[in-house]
Amino acid sequence: MGNVDHNRKRKILFLMLFTWLALLPVLAQSTRNVSGRVTAKRPNIVLIVADDMGFSDLGCMGSEINTPHLDSLAASGLLMPQFYNASRCCPTRASLLTGLYQHQAGIGDMDQNLGFPAYQGFLNDRCVTLAEALKAGGYTTAMTGKWHVGNAPEHWPMQRGFDHFFGIPQGGGVYFYPPLLDRQLWLNGQQITPDSATFYSTDAFNDYAASFVEKQKGQAKPFFLYVAHIAPHFPLQARAEDIARYRGKYKADFQSFREKRFRKQKAEGVVTAAARLSAPDAEAGSWNRLSEAGKDSLDLKMAVYAAQIEVMDRGIGRLIGKLKETGQLDNTLILFLSDNGGTSEKPGKPANATGPAGSPASWEAYGAAWANVSNVPYRLYKHWVHEGGIATPLIARFPKLIRKKRIDYQTGHVVDIMVTCLELAGTPYPRTFKGKPVIPPEGRSLVPVFEGKKRQGHPALFWEHEGNRAVRAGEWKMVSQFPGNQWELFRLPADPTEQEDLSRQYPNKVREMEGAYLAWARRTGVVAWEDIVAAREGRK
Repeated sequence: MGNVDHNRKRKILFLMLFTWLALLPVLAQSTRNVSGRVTAKRPNIVLIVADDMGFSDLGCMGSEINTPHLDSLAASGLLMPQFYNASRCCPTRASLLTGLYQHQAGIGDMDQNLGFPAYQGFLNDRCVTLAEALKAGGYTTAMTGKWHVGNAPEHWPMQRGFDHFFGIPQGGGVYFYPPLLDRQLWLNGQQITPDSATFYSTDAFNDYAASFVEKQKGQAKPFFLYVAHIAPHFPLQARAEDIARYRGKYKADFQSFREKRFRKQKAEGVVTAAARLSAPDAEAGSWNRLSEAGKDSLDLKMAVYAAQIEVMDRGIGRLIGKLKETGQLDNTLILFLSDNGGTSEKPGKPANATGPAGSPASWEAYGAAWANVSNVPYRLYKHWVHEGGIATPLIARFPKLIRKKRIDYQTGHVVDIMVTCLELAGTPYPRTFKGKPVIPPEGRSLVPVFEGKKRQGHPALFWEHEGNRAVRAGEWKMVSQFPGNQWELFRLPADPTEQEDLSRQYPNKVREMEGAYLAWARRTGVVAWEDIVAAREGRK
């Protein structure tokens, strides 16, 4: 009798083992979200970033610019109007790719080494990129566009987790070819020279993304695709036929465009009822005081800028179309955001920049007047950490979790992207990478937001860029500009456009939030900007 029971047990154990082994392929393609629900197949992930695009520059965010494909993504998914970036291209990309504050990843400023660990100018070995984590989890990874988080070849995308790369390892400045700056185009480790008669970088990046999606059809492994656009960053360069659709449409007072966009934002619900349009920036100047030649010049600049955004949107439409054509659209998480607000920069021109706005020899920017329009309803621009510099809409489409159009006013930050993607991919964040410990992620998952729930948000969020500082904790935001370094305090639900400084009324709140900021700065390696300036000038 004992032998019979023993044999029966062996048969049961063998059957259980056989069943478990048979389920392994299914389990390998499954991921569990925070609600405990199992999704049968791990999603593809497409992360798209615009460069220097303002808060209000999409049609769905109030603009008159033609962006039907991104508008459609928002209309079929989730729009988060209270999402934040890190105020400038390199810092935002560092945070986006690592789930850390940019200082922790080694890019506290831009891509130059300023002599401090948090400001070395390339991703350090204490961080892991989203591509590295997903690749370790079984994903095929690809990137196209602008890298800008490490200029030396040992720091390029294929050395940081990407299986495929087509784009420019350094910064932007490239639309037509050859470019005005010394920028090279690379494809999977090989420098290439495109056809100068047909090349336009925005189209090339989007077309590469679509071709990559085509090649993934029927593949067993899911994919991660990072599309890092240069558009609409200066120089203002676009094809004549794209510019022509907007030429003459911007011969009107800047404030009238700001007011029209703001009215549309209110009607669409992408700003809260409490929002007031910020005052026109004095730097923008007066339209009515311009000569006819001056008005024509500014009309041309904004027409080129609008064309650059429309071309980007059109190419994103081709990418979405390819996902649909190959049957991969509904199992793909698509995320879109901008790396900072519109810019008021007046860039110095290379010697070979001799052409008018729009031409391949242009190094023009659209200036404070139109940037003030781009960032409606907020104050200031890229580089600053008032809302005009750091606010971006986040558009997310993933019908398995986001089941209907929704605007969600919960606060999010680019550090949240890493943990969100890893959760949906069923891939753990590594404690070590290549034998070295990595810093734990700073982000909080957006999956509950995708599901229409309240999530456990950040107790506080922090910013520092070239001495401009900010901290947001719940309804409060405190911000200061360099070199003045004076804290202003705002209660954002009642004053989302930062109009009324409450610092004198609530000195205890200022001290409390300053203490939180200083603790964060010490923890993440922030160096006072005046000390960096002094060190560079040899005074320390």
